[in-house]
Amino acid sequence: MDIALKLQYDGTNYSGWQIQPNAITVQELLDKALLQVFDVKLSSLGSGRTDTGVHARAQVCSVKYEGIPKLPAKKLVKALNQKLPLDIRIIDAAYLAKFHARYDAIFREYSYSIITKEDVFNNRFCSYVKYPIDFDLLFQSAIIFKQKVDFTTFSKLNPDTINPICNVILSQWEQIDTHHYKYSIRSNHFLYGMVRSIVGTMIDIARSKRTIEEVGVALYSKNRQLNSPLISPKGLVLEKIYYPTELNF
Repeated sequence: MDIALKLQYDGTNYSGWQIQPNAITVQELLDKALLQVFDVKLSSLGSGRTDTGVHARAQVCSVKYEGIPKLPAKKLVKALNQKLPLDIRIIDAAYLAKFHARYDAIFREYSYSIITKEDVFNNRFCSYVKYPIDFDLLFQSAIIFKQKVDFTTFSKLNPDTINPICNVILSQWEQIDTHHYKYSIRSNHFLYGMVRSIVGTMIDIARSKRTIEEVGVALYSKNRQLNSPLISPKGLVLEKIYYPTELNF
């Protein structure tokens, strides 16, 4: 039996998703909550890793469990939330015969929010861009990255990466209000630091520090020397994990 959990978290106070030896992470606190609820050591497996300071609106994880849990799935949500801090919330749970949060996922979607005027109520979840930017260029630049290609140029080095080719099927900006803009990107998988790198690059284009044509060439060069500085993690949110409909989660 596999336990499927959908959770959201404010990543401000955490060193990412994955357990680390000398830092507090979301996975560590979730596994502790699982131990308290089931009275047996269980290990959660996330659909993907979010880095330090990155948030999630709908992260998904799977948990291997021997036997059939006695606690109904809806009550499991409440039981786990009682053991978790308020900036980590379980929003759904299901018991499935076979489920792997990472390998069963077919697409993942992130958003990145920027603001052009400081706002204390958006400070944790948006990156403030203090420089003048050309929004026409910003919106146009998103199309560069809507393709199936090797994204090595716009990523951080990760020795564990097996496949650098990502199939990006959504890459677009939208204006939320006068000073708030959101970028959405959906792909079958992402490389380490890829979204923050892409957004940082688009900001450089919008500031006329780079051209759309030059960035397009850089993408195919597979050369991290042609990357732009990564933007802050705080505007990045894991929005949704897509699974085959038969999984019903």
